[in-house]
Amino acid sequence: MTAVPAQQFSTIGWPWRSGNDFRLLDGAAEFLPRMLEAIDAAQSHVLLEMYLVSSGQVAGAFIEALRGARARGVRCCLVFDGFGALALAAGDRRRLEAAGIELRIFNPLRWRNRLRNFLRDHRKLLAVDGELAFVGGAGLSDEFAPGPAGWRELMIAIRGPVVADWQRAFAATWRRLGPELGLAQGASEPLPDGASGRVSLSEAREHSLLARGVVRRIDAAHTRAWIMSAYFVPSRRFRKALRRAARRGVDVRLLMPSARTDHPWVRHAARRFYGRMLRNGVRIYEYLPSVLHAKMIVCDDWLSIGSSNLDRWSFRWNLEANQEVADRRVADAAARLFDADLAWSEALSRRHWPQRARLDRLRERIAGWLDRWLEGWRRPR
Repeated sequence: MTAVPAQQFSTIGWPWRSGNDFRLLDGAAEFLPRMLEAIDAAQSHVLLEMYLVSSGQVAGAFIEALRGARARGVRCCLVFDGFGALALAAGDRRRLEAAGIELRIFNPLRWRNRLRNFLRDHRKLLAVDGELAFVGGAGLSDEFAPGPAGWRELMIAIRGPVVADWQRAFAATWRRLGPELGLAQGASEPLPDGASGRVSLSEAREHSLLARGVVRRIDAAHTRAWIMSAYFVPSRRFRKALRRAARRGVDVRLLMPSARTDHPWVRHAARRFYGRMLRNGVRIYEYLPSVLHAKMIVCDDWLSIGSSNLDRWSFRWNLEANQEVADRRVADAAARLFDADLAWSEALSRRHWPQRARLDRLRERIAGWLDRWLEGWRRPR
């Protein structure tokens, strides 16, 4: 497989950085302990940006780790989303504040905000001491606790020069909510034999560089375009790119949620597009064991993993954050994780798809109508 130069896809925004180490963390049993260990080892500062935060076992473990870090003199700065953190108990907030942990809330819900209440910080980022970062789709909620019923999720651990960009990204969000972060902007030395990586952010109400970049990657793919997404209601341009890639012989695979999903109507809205994609050679699978919440794209030797769902709602209303990697070794490691999940998934049949239940077709039509209605809303100002 021949890697496409990262510079070919450079856009205005975050630069590509060489000399990074990227480690994919396969499931909560792997990434939660690693994230807690990083907080326990922090010496200077901990930066945490999260969407879904609800009181329970997982959030409690992070609160205790943060309190311990603060007791050692480590500065701890947290950004929680005003809607995603509604289930964080008042007592837990008081514990954070009493420990001297700095907490800022992104866009608290208010009646006067009207449609602006839909603007959410959906990013998931942990950065420690300017040396280590974790990016992915997991939240601080018991849905992500290890176990057979836990939601399927992935994170990526990052070391190297790109970590400084993640700290800058956090600082920009922090600045929107109050005074400057005021941390020194250091930079790690490139690691020998390290991989190239780039911060990829999506801002609500703007044309998404992240979305456009994925479409360009699919259009340029030679061998594979594999997508794992929790909520997948793609634009017409995105669907056409997938169909074109499959027709020219690219191995196009979609790993989608099964009936085990926390948003069944989003699933129905996506399924109305499956028939045409199947007829054009796109291979579609539904993940069976639990709720699929991971978001990952692999195109040839390029990988994007993070918080962004590939749907219009995410790109219109949410702040999203993905890590891009241009490296064959990392992309192949991601493909192996993808393949392992396919073993627990059901492949949809092009032949049998038209024979699905009438009730399912009705749900898809209703969900499609709702999706078009939401798409018709004017952009908030």
